Amino acid sequence: MRTLDAIDLAMMRILQQDGRISNAELAARVGLSQSACSRRLATLETEGTISGYHARLSNKALDYKMMVIVHISLSGQFARTLAEFEAAVKRCPNVLVCYLMSGEYDYILRVAAKDLEDYERIHRDWLSALPHVVKINSSFALREVLDRPNVGL
Repeated sequence: MRTLDAIDLAMMRILQQDGRISNAELAARVGLSQSACSRRLATLETEGTISGYHARLSNKALDYKMMVIVHISLSGQFARTLAEFEAAVKRCPNVLVCYLMSGEYDYILRVAAKDLEDYERIHRDWLSALPHVVKINSSFALREVLDRPNVGL
């Protein structure tokens, strides 16, 4: 992968703030022609530096009032065990984030639920049914302090 220069970083900083900005406006703000800006943007996308453009939805507006941090331990960390767990967890629509971890737990998940009853359903129907799970530890977020969607550039 090539080294990012100041113009690439400026473009990405602007796109993090406004992913719907027009190419003409982006070009003007970084001091490029529209065609040069378009080529650079295509390169950033092709290389995978920009992995996509997304609408950021409000969980609260969608009635998901609870965020639950779930620690999961598996029966082992064999390649097949991990692959089967990861394939299954990707099918759970309420799991927003899943990390393979070092340390005490094998995975940490961030799960959205409408309320405690909804989380009980998710736990019963989805999390407990995941393959190779031997322990589930759930912690309930009391308040969101920060949910930064992007790294600072």
